[in-house]
Amino acid sequence: MTRRYTVLAGTAAAVTYLLIVLGAVVRITGSGMGCGDHWPLCNGRLFPPLDDIGTLIEWSHRLVAAVVSALVAGLALYTWRLRRSGFPGLAPGVSRASSIAYIALGLLVIQVLLGAVTVWLELPPWSVILHLGTAMLLLAVLLRAATGGRLTPGDSRGITALLGLTFITVLFGALTANLGAAAACGGFPLCNGEIIPSAGGLAHIHWTHRLLAYALAIAVVVWAVRRPSRRSRWLVALVLAQVALGAATVLMGLPAGMQAAHLAVGAAVWGGAVLALLK
Repeated sequence: MTRRYTVLAGTAAAVTYLLIVLGAVVRITGSGMGCGDHWPLCNGRLFPPLDDIGTLIEWSHRLVAAVVSALVAGLALYTWRLRRSGFPGLAPGVSRASSIAYIALGLLVIQVLLGAVTVWLELPPWSVILHLGTAMLLLAVLLRAATGGRLTPGDSRGITALLGLTFITVLFGALTANLGAAAACGGFPLCNGEIIPSAGGLAHIHWTHRLLAYALAIAVVVWAVRRPSRRSRWLVALVLAQVALGAATVLMGLPAGMQAAHLAVGAAVWGGAVLALLK
């Protein structure tokens, strides 16, 4: 694997993470329709007037998405050229590296289409959540491309379960936010002081997200004890910070800055889980 390939994949992963965080800012600030229902243009223009904060935020999100698109397409093109020319820099994993780049390109196409559908349908929760989920998968694939790693051998079922639990926990957080369930559970660690919420469906969704987060924290600590490493310790720290942020966000009345930080750390937990489980 060449250094240029590694840098390109790592840069694409970093910008994808920024895109995920900006997507959270778009949702929290209510800027999802800042460009109207136009796509790919913004209010009918490629470079719209940015005197409205909602338009500025949404257009910035689209601009970063365009950068991600260029980087992922460039990564796929670069690996294709290396494989075609027989360049030894990717040996012996030429086919594996190429397939990773092509998977990233496929996820990018899905992500772009979901973004367009989300705008055209005026932000239905299901498409917003699918949009985030695809972005998280893209981040994972790019991290693997950047590190050249594979899942650690041995407890493959446990590793798969931990990744799955992390992914579901993050998506349930997005579901909680997009359905307006964030305020349905007051207090911490219980939901309105109850183990089984009686406040209705939204409280049950929020409570499920919390239970998943508690389960993830326990699972990560157990896994880190079984497989101690610097990456596993960082993952434990990120998960505990995420739980603390979630508690503070609820107890402080859901301030926008705390909500954005909560999602940013949540995306970092997903990225940290992918990195910690690669060798």
